[in-house]
Amino acid sequence: MSNISLRVWKKEDAQTLAALANNKNIWNNLLDMFPSPYTVMDALQWINKEATAKPITKFAIEYQHQLVGGVGFTMQDDVYRNAVELGYFVGEPYWRKGIATEAIKIITIQIKQTLPQVNRIFARVFHFNKASMKALQKAGFYLEGIQKNAAIKNNEIYDVYVWVKLV
Repeated sequence: MSNISLRVWKKEDAQTLAALANNKNIWNNLLDMFPSPYTVMDALQWINKEATAKPITKFAIEYQHQLVGGVGFTMQDDVYRNAVELGYFVGEPYWRKGIATEAIKIITIQIKQTLPQVNRIFARVFHFNKASMKALQKAGFYLEGIQKNAAIKNNEIYDVYVWVKLV
């Protein structure tokens, strides 16, 4: 799907990012550190932080030259320094178009090319997020295991599915 690309975040993305991210259906699938409601000020703070990070690990997802979401990774440290954790979201108007799968494939290639010490990419997904699991599977990840009662979101305890790709 060549109409999907990743790029560095820009200040001009703030309005669109806030409009996409200020969505309870998005927030329900992300870490609590992701603000809700999500304001333009939240977007500007995020963009300022990520656009100047070294190395850049968080990217805007563009679909048909429009900002539709974000994807990134967190490098692990100490004895886990060979691994990165993947995270992503796609705005609800763009769901079910294969965008997350393609963004995951693109960032996996970037990680492999730019971080030779990394041989393990993983993502943690709440048990109810079947679409995210499907995207990871289509991008070549496999279900490594299920962490029982591993997360609390919205005052509910959830199992977390760990998806992995060895590169």
